[in-house]
Amino acid sequence: MKCSVILAHPHPGSFNHAIAEMVTGTLRQNGHEVCFHDLYAEGFDPVLPRDEIPRGAVLPDNIARYCAEIAAADGITFVHPDWWGMPPAILKGFIDRIFRPGIAYRFQEDDSGEGIPIGLLRAKAVLVLNTSNTPSCREQEVFGDPLERLWKDCICGFSGVPLCHRRMFGVIVTSRSEQRIQWLEEVQELVNDLFPSDTS
Repeated sequence: MKCSVILAHPHPGSFNHAIAEMVTGTLRQNGHEVCFHDLYAEGFDPVLPRDEIPRGAVLPDNIARYCAEIAAADGITFVHPDWWGMPPAILKGFIDRIFRPGIAYRFQEDDSGEGIPIGLLRAKAVLVLNTSNTPSCREQEVFGDPLERLWKDCICGFSGVPLCHRRMFGVIVTSRSEQRIQWLEEVQELVNDLFPSDTS
């Protein structure tokens, strides 16, 4: 399988980085081809220019490479913190620029974009791994967990990915090393379940 792993956290020593390392290591151990991107380290520009919006736009080389990779991926993993019930701006901009018409979705030829989208991604599964400093009960009761709807319906469903599994880890700020080790073991299990060995 071709698997893409997208990390969006500005601090190299963060638990998000540890999660991404576990994901990429497990995928490679399972025999998959892995493309890993630390969006902050790569200096990804999240601003969608007007000229890139049309379906047939001529894209900068680096954006075209990201698009080709995502289009070819059999599985995708996103790792990011929950900021204001949203991904960090750099990841939102990644979705804006890469999950574009002709790559992630299209509309029927006889409509102008107001119809039901037809998902184009070949990925069979997306794994979303989040961190939060909000207790899960408060997240559900007060905020309604907006990331769940965003990833499952607004992004994966829109793009034709049949399975989106999301896991929130928290509370990070008060967690101890023993808890983080258990969480990383859970990450490994999730990756093994969604993206098992090619030989299994």
